[in-house]
Amino acid sequence: MTFLPTLPSRVRRAVAGALRGATSASLLCATFSMAWAQNLPPEAQAALARAKVPEDAVSVLLVDAQNPNAAPRLNLRTSQPMNPASVMKLVTTYAGLDLLGPAYSWRTPVFVDGTVREGTLQGNLYIKGQGDPKLVMERLWLLLRRVQGLGIKAIAGDIVLDRSAFDVPDADPASFDGEPLRPYNASPDALLLNYKALVMTFTPDRSSNTTVVQFDPPLAGVLLQTTVPLSNGDCGDYRGVLKADFSDPKRIRFTGGYPASCGEKVWPVAYADPKTYAVRAVQGLWQDLGGKLSGSVRLGTVPAALAAAKPAFETESAPLAEVIRDINKYSNNVMAQQLFLTLGREVPLGTLASTPPREAGEPAPVPGNFAASRAVVQRWWKERISPQDVPVLDNGSGLSRSERISAQGLGRLLHTAYASPWMSELMSSLPITGVDGTLKRVKTRNGGSAHLKTGTLSNVVAVAGYVDGASGKRYVLVVLINHPNASAARPAIEALVDWAARDGG
Repeated sequence: MTFLPTLPSRVRRAVAGALRGATSASLLCATFSMAWAQNLPPEAQAALARAKVPEDAVSVLLVDAQNPNAAPRLNLRTSQPMNPASVMKLVTTYAGLDLLGPAYSWRTPVFVDGTVREGTLQGNLYIKGQGDPKLVMERLWLLLRRVQGLGIKAIAGDIVLDRSAFDVPDADPASFDGEPLRPYNASPDALLLNYKALVMTFTPDRSSNTTVVQFDPPLAGVLLQTTVPLSNGDCGDYRGVLKADFSDPKRIRFTGGYPASCGEKVWPVAYADPKTYAVRAVQGLWQDLGGKLSGSVRLGTVPAALAAAKPAFETESAPLAEVIRDINKYSNNVMAQQLFLTLGREVPLGTLASTPPREAGEPAPVPGNFAASRAVVQRWWKERISPQDVPVLDNGSGLSRSERISAQGLGRLLHTAYASPWMSELMSSLPITGVDGTLKRVKTRNGGSAHLKTGTLSNVVAVAGYVDGASGKRYVLVVLINHPNASAARPAIEALVDWAARDGG
C-alpha cells in the first residue's frame, strides 16, 4: 500500500501507454485517476496510511456544486459501487421530497364502531396506522385524549390496532448485528408507536438513598422496577453498574445500583418483545388516562364498511420537510424505512415510466412492501437522476449489508437536488459541522461549514453532502470507505472536509 503525491516512473509509463490507445471516456477516467494520485491532500494521505486503509477501499468525489460538468477537484474510484451505510438515506429522503412533496404528511384515522351511552362506547375503537414515522408517546397520548374528548371514558368492546397498510414480516431485531435492545434496530410498522422504545429516566433521591425510575410509555402487563439503590463512584458506565435484566419481556429489573454522581439520566432501549409493544403501550396509556376497557387491545383490521366511512378523527404528522430533519440529522433508521415503505405505497408505478418485466416466478410488488419501494425508487432514479449509477436498494435506510451506490451516483443525486426546488429542504435536513446532529462534535479547522450526511457501520464510514469553501464556492463532497479499518480512517474524512473548505488550498 502506498499513498504518494506522484506516481512511480514505471506506473506513469504504463498509464501513458494506456492513455494513447484509450477512448475519450476512458481517457477522462484515467486522467481523473492521475489527478487524485497527485492531488489528494497530504494530511488525508497520511491519515489513510496511519489507518492502514488502501486506496482501493476508498472512493472520493469533490466537484463544484453549481456546475456538475466541471472537472472534479478530486476523483477516486467514483464509479465503484460501495456500501454507503446511512448515507443511503439521502436517496430515500430526496426521493420522498421529489415524489411526495415537502408538505406531505401521514394521517392516522380513528374509527368508532358503535354508539356512546353515558360515557361508554358500546362497540370497538379502531386505530389505523398508515406509516407515520413519528407517532411518539406524546402524540399517542393526545390521540387517546381526543378519544376521551368524544365522550368515551370506557369501551365495552376492544381497541383494535390496524397495521395492514404495510406488508412487512416481523423481523428479529438481533438479526443485523446481535444488538436487539438498540433502538436503531427497530423494524418498520404501519402503526409505529414511539419507535417501539421504552424510555427510562433515572432521578436520584438522596433523602431516601434511592433512584426513582420512570418508564415511558407505561406498558400494560409488564412489571417495572421503579426504584434502584444509590451507589458511589463515577458515572462512567452507569448502565453497566445498574445490571439491568431485560431477558423477560414481562419484567424489567435491576440487580445493581445507580451512581449518585450521575444526576438525572435518560436511557432508551428497544422493548424486548416488539410484536406486543403497540398493544401494551396503547393499553398502558389508556389506563394511565383513567380509561376503562372491558375487552382487550388487539391487532386486527378496520372492517371494510367502516373504513369506507369518515373516521371520527385523524391525527396528522409533521410535514415531510420536518420529518426528514430527524431522519438525516440523527440518522434515524426506522423513520427512513417508514418513508421508504410509504413511497412504495403512495406512488403507483404506473405514474412513472413502464417498469421492466419481472423474472419468471417473481411475485408482483405489493404496495407497502420493500419490493414495491425498491421498484419505485429505482425507476424514479432512472427518470429523474440518471439511467446510470442506479443504487442497489434494500430497506432505504443504509442499515444493510447489501445496499450499494457509487460516489458518482451520489454526486449525480446531490447535483440534481441542488438545482431542484427542494434544495433548501434537503440541505436543511443535513447535519452541520460543529452545530448539530451527527456532526455536532466535528469542526473544520478554518471555521468553514459543511452540510453532510454521515454513515457508519462496522467496516464502513462515509459522508456525502455540501461543503462551503472559503471563497464562497460550494462543493459536492462524497467520501466512501469500505474496509475492516474504516473506523480508524475518520481523520482522513475530516482532512478532506477541511481541504474542501479551504477550496483545495
